[in-house]
Amino acid sequence: MAIKDSDYLSKLQNYYAKHHGFPSYSRLCNILGLAAKSAVNKVLLRLAEQGYLKRTVDEVWVPAESFFERKLSDTPVVAGLPTFVSDVTADPFMIDQFLVNKPSKTILVPVQGDSMITAGINDGDVVVVEVGSTANTGDIVVAAIDDEFTVKILSKKRGRAILLPANDSYPVIRPEGNLEIIGVVVGLIRKYGK
Repeated sequence: MAIKDSDYLSKLQNYYAKHHGFPSYSRLCNILGLAAKSAVNKVLLRLAEQGYLKRTVDEVWVPAESFFERKLSDTPVVAGLPTFVSDVTADPFMIDQFLVNKPSKTILVPVQGDSMITAGINDGDVVVVEVGSTANTGDIVVAAIDDEFTVKILSKKRGRAILLPANDSYPVIRPEGNLEIIGVVVGLIRKYGK
């Protein structure tokens, strides 16, 4: 990709992240710093050829799958003592490809509360849940107990399902009524800062 096209793509990605759509051609002139709509059209066509954009049947520009690729470093960052890292490269990476195995059965569920903090799930996180997956003892699940939802660790005691918190301040849930496992937590999304 040419350096200038990379810059145009970055501007479009930033705009799309904020507004969830593309503006008119005249507004794109300002955003991309181009004087004419024909110049904008050439940029959009080049980005489409590179797989970042596509047109709908109604001739509306929309992001293609590659538009959402992010760079993944092939060198991990050390969470212990610092080490020297040389020549870090980055390959394209789709977050969905990492977190989602079954798109048609995957939902994102925001978390409220702190009953799962020692499992690394905090208030404000979003859990990636595979709906209808078979849950095993030890899995973190989203469950419904008498139509109230919770995220907990699935366990068994005396042959009965129980739900364990990951915070000693909360009690074990021993469902007396209806317990339905909505799905198994397969990933987590956390945003820092604003």
